[in-house]
Amino acid sequence: MILVGVDGSRAALEAVGWAAHEAALREVPLTVAHAMPRWAYETETGRYAQVAAWMREGGRSVLAAAEERAGREQPKISLNTTFLPDDPRSALIGAAKDAELLVVGSHGIGGFRGMLVGSVAFGVAGHAPCDVVVVREPPLSPRGEIVAGIDGSPASGRVLEFAIAEARLRGSRLRAVHAATGQWGPAGLAEPDAMEDMLETLAERHPDVDVVKEEVRGHPVEVLRQAANGADLLVVGSHGHGTLTGMLLGSVSQELLHHAPCPLAVIRSAR
Repeated sequence: MILVGVDGSRAALEAVGWAAHEAALREVPLTVAHAMPRWAYETETGRYAQVAAWMREGGRSVLAAAEERAGREQPKISLNTTFLPDDPRSALIGAAKDAELLVVGSHGIGGFRGMLVGSVAFGVAGHAPCDVVVVREPPLSPRGEIVAGIDGSPASGRVLEFAIAEARLRGSRLRAVHAATGQWGPAGLAEPDAMEDMLETLAERHPDVDVVKEEVRGHPVEVLRQAANGADLLVVGSHGHGTLTGMLLGSVSQELLHHAPCPLAVIRSAR
């Protein structure tokens, strides 16, 4: 099941469109969810009953618009809608325990003007129990390529597995990009030869996918931002070798949430 969160914003509808296509490619159901405060979901009598009823009606309108968008994009998928009575971040993280993928828009109606990524997108990318895709408006002319950011860490294996699966579903090329900083050897990092072996093994297991490896010297955020310009999807790990112990979302992933030029998949290092 793919879960997509909606709030009535344009960004959320773009996320619904992307999620509907992904559900069709994977041949799995799509669940569209709208979160609201528990009191509004449950209150039917008393002083605030009219306010709660108004909020529920608004929520039904949000779900109806999302359902219409998903049906227009992919009329044959299995589609469900649901209310989540909680704060949006907590609600989506809880509901995602049964999902293989959680999809959200890059920002919503509650975001501050000028923010490039909303608090919900930022929160779920760092805490969801499954992989997360944060959808910006897709490129007008995608070039049929999935870009994977790899850094030599053990988590790069999951990034590549997700990315090549997406490339196979879409009939796209996989471009694995490593931002070369000349800093190999910290604890937990693979050596360059090990990373090459990982890519060769992946290519051998999936001969139907064109796999290209690219090494570019520069800061990982800028390298990946440029590499992903016009790509169908950018795939990164939730954290890599630059992550401080205890952080749930690495610095590169955090920056790309703000600056990725295409939909961004943040892959959990472990489940």
